[in-house]
Amino acid sequence: MFPISKILKRDMELFYDDLDTECEICEGAGEELLISDFTEYNPLHNGHFHCMKTAKSMFPDSLFVAIVPGLFERSGRGIPYILPREIRAEIAVSVGADIVVEGPPMGIMGSGQYSLCLCQMFKALNTDYIPRGYKPVEGMDEILKRINQGHHVASKPYKIVDKTTKETLLKGKLEEDNYVITSFSNSLSKIGFNFKNKFIFVKRIEGVSGTLIRESIQQDNFDNVVDMMPAKTIEVLKREINNDSIIYGIRDEQTILDTANNYSLKQLSELNLFSEKLAKNIVDNRNYQDLETLEKSILQGFSSHFRQRVLSILENPIPKKTISEYISKYPSTIRILAYKDKNNLKKFKEKINNENTSLLRLRG
Repeated sequence: MFPISKILKRDMELFYDDLDTECEICEGAGEELLISDFTEYNPLHNGHFHCMKTAKSMFPDSLFVAIVPGLFERSGRGIPYILPREIRAEIAVSVGADIVVEGPPMGIMGSGQYSLCLCQMFKALNTDYIPRGYKPVEGMDEILKRINQGHHVASKPYKIVDKTTKETLLKGKLEEDNYVITSFSNSLSKIGFNFKNKFIFVKRIEGVSGTLIRESIQQDNFDNVVDMMPAKTIEVLKREINNDSIIYGIRDEQTILDTANNYSLKQLSELNLFSEKLAKNIVDNRNYQDLETLEKSILQGFSSHFRQRVLSILENPIPKKTISEYISKYPSTIRILAYKDKNNLKKFKEKINNENTSLLRLRG
């Protein structure tokens, strides 16, 4: 297995390289339409595949670009991904993506922070269309209609509002897939990106269970989920299980404990998403010998996954001021994880017209 500590060390170097890189977003010179889809592909299942196929069928001559996070290999919930991103990118290209680029470091950011980064990536790619899966619930059709009219729709505490017309569209909270759509609308509006008629909304298909898929991977038995994923996903998963390359649930425990035990109250308080109260609670309960004891000292946050995010931040300790600077420059580098062929790569580079592109190589 490629050691997780080596991946995280490499990614920390990439993070600070990006922070030191100056880059301007340019208008593209290429004439091809570009579809940008943000998906974690953790792993790529039939829901992702359906969304990709639907968008590609509407614009068959377009470039389909998948934005796959990203640095530090932790999801928006702070939980380690199943596969490193260059393998997730390999699967995406094998089932139809033309280009896969690296997305932001979701696991060490708040949801608003990585939503803003993703929307800045849409802008940097000169995106023409953005496909998004959604779950049909009461009131969602009106929200989707307003967004495709270019309205600034945003999620507020216990309600969804149209900030363009100052109307409340829905009372209550949205589920994750639907929330992401309103989060994108809010962030795209903030950066001044005209998204009128750019979203391709795809009704989410049934019969896919992330829980069952993860269990099948841990058990190396895909009998119960063979109809939930493309054959290529299962093929690669079996290959990487044999290669001992599954990183789901694997953390750099020593670095996490070193940060929790040795950082001062001030240093902990300055980390992204940390408050002084959280930092003080960690300091007051140390020294920690294992992650289980440390987790118990982490105060419950605004989401059920807050503790996992805190562990990811302790694992990759970056001050909130540094994160803010990183977001303001994002994406300073457009890092390509995989591509279908050299012709599509050439078209992609012409479309984005950005000199700061690079290819990521993890293994070797």
